[in-house]
Amino acid sequence: MISSGKLSSSGVEDKLGSNDKSSGSMEEDNIEYRVGFCGENLWDSTNACYLSPEFGFLQDDYSAEEFLFSKYQLHEEKYSEFGLLNDARFNVASPPLDKCLEEIAKLGEDEIPSVISGIGESKKENKFPFPLASLELLRNYSGGLRRLKRERRVMEPSNDSTCGEVGDKRLSCVEIMKIAGARFIQSSSLEANNHPFERSLCGLSNEDTKDVELVELLLACAEKVGCQQFERAGKLLNQCDQLCSTTGNPVQRVVYYFCEALRGRIDKETGRSKTKGLGKEQLFDPDVAMMRLNATHHAFHETIPFSQLSIFAGIQAIVESVEGAKKIHIIDFAIRSGLQWTVLMQALASCHESPLELLKITALGTTQKHVIEETGERLLSFAQTLNIPLSFKIVMVSDMTHLKQELFELDFDEKVICYSYFLFRSMLALPDQLESAMRVMRSLNPCVMVVTEVEANMNSPSFANRFIEALFFYGAYFDCLETFMKRDCRNRMAAESLYFGEGIRNTVAAEGKERKIRNVSIDVWRAFFTRYGLEDVELSPSSLYQVELILKKFSCEDSCTLDVNGNCLIFLWKGTPIQSLSVWKSFQY
Repeated sequence: MISSGKLSSSGVEDKLGSNDKSSGSMEEDNIEYRVGFCGENLWDSTNACYLSPEFGFLQDDYSAEEFLFSKYQLHEEKYSEFGLLNDARFNVASPPLDKCLEEIAKLGEDEIPSVISGIGESKKENKFPFPLASLELLRNYSGGLRRLKRERRVMEPSNDSTCGEVGDKRLSCVEIMKIAGARFIQSSSLEANNHPFERSLCGLSNEDTKDVELVELLLACAEKVGCQQFERAGKLLNQCDQLCSTTGNPVQRVVYYFCEALRGRIDKETGRSKTKGLGKEQLFDPDVAMMRLNATHHAFHETIPFSQLSIFAGIQAIVESVEGAKKIHIIDFAIRSGLQWTVLMQALASCHESPLELLKITALGTTQKHVIEETGERLLSFAQTLNIPLSFKIVMVSDMTHLKQELFELDFDEKVICYSYFLFRSMLALPDQLESAMRVMRSLNPCVMVVTEVEANMNSPSFANRFIEALFFYGAYFDCLETFMKRDCRNRMAAESLYFGEGIRNTVAAEGKERKIRNVSIDVWRAFFTRYGLEDVELSPSSLYQVELILKKFSCEDSCTLDVNGNCLIFLWKGTPIQSLSVWKSFQY
């Protein structure tokens, strides 16, 4: 059953017609609200159109040539929810002008679609806890120690044969894990006689030494859990508990959450869980929490570069793909808080050469309808301040298998954009829904599809492989948090305990359909999207320049770096892939 309600352009502040605030509502509801033109254009007509390719190059001092969101400060009190972007700069002037980790994880297990079978490693589980493939994976992560030795000289003993410290400069979380991984490999009988590094920790500071030993202890715990030696694993976990902490350095914090996850896996394997699955911790859903503009989400967007990197570069790609269009239809497969569309609206508002007749945003959802309605109200209000004629519609389905093309009400003269922000990974455990969503998306014939995903291989059927991949990924992210947030920051601690803690727990402790966190690399997605007639499109120099500006804003060019995989951008933290941004087009478009 399809029902609809409308909000007129003069009634933006009226309450929504629907009183249904239940997150459990599963009707296929289409709710439409429209905003007409109103007021004077806030953008000075004497300013150049920042979307024009003739705008030229920026100088070193780019403050005068950038799209500064605070130009709309006269509305900032009323629309304080969008303050997250006040200090961000959007500039589309053209600037002057490898590969990631080897794919080792299969897209899924038996329940994953056959169209992507054969990608990555075999699904046959090795009976040993840390099989050869896992040790090889750990060796790959532990690589680079020769360079680390040369640059930091952390492995060299002093001339008097006593252990000297490196100095004030501490090792990063990932560097600690690399050393611990090398020592763990060395401790195995397979590597005891030929590993190139001594077991000595000479050259490390006392705190770094303790952290290396803590990670080694964690790896030993994981080995015992994988071997189902739960009693021995429990004893090792008790030792870890004495050394890790939710308030310590990044190594101590990330180990704490991996210990919790291992303990959860032990409880599940031994039948100690009081409820089916993994218990009450499953009540927190990070994807649902990210739909709201909460304090933690705000802090992450403002403080950590990855969100702004993907949003600004992705919006630039959209702006270029709809150049000259009078009608634009955005189909957002996971709208979340909608921040990206405030960026798009401001960019579109700066162009006067081709006035926009209508911007349509269709938000697709399977739950939390009332939250999506709140997002729509904010976007409609924001659109009014910019004289953007916005139509906002919600399409609710019980699950993606019920998705149909006709629900989107396409017009023949509009340009369609599909947008997915961390959505596809959530459907890897639901292959029928993933395939349904892709079939419908392809039938919409978008001019581009913009996709942001986690760049990590955490979907291997091998527990050991998954554990190693997750440890290095989250280790890098916790290291990033240490750079931008204080240790006692409440938002940092909330993010680590809820968002990251849930991701670690689900990756390590869950199996089968209970394992919802199933991140895979861009290589896997490329093989999958190709089956639907899509090819990745190279991002323009202007999109890359957006990235450059964000990195300069955060002053993290040395730590946060870029890699290119095919035509896709990979954002890395100190060499570890964190996130990917890709743009896709139909072969025939």
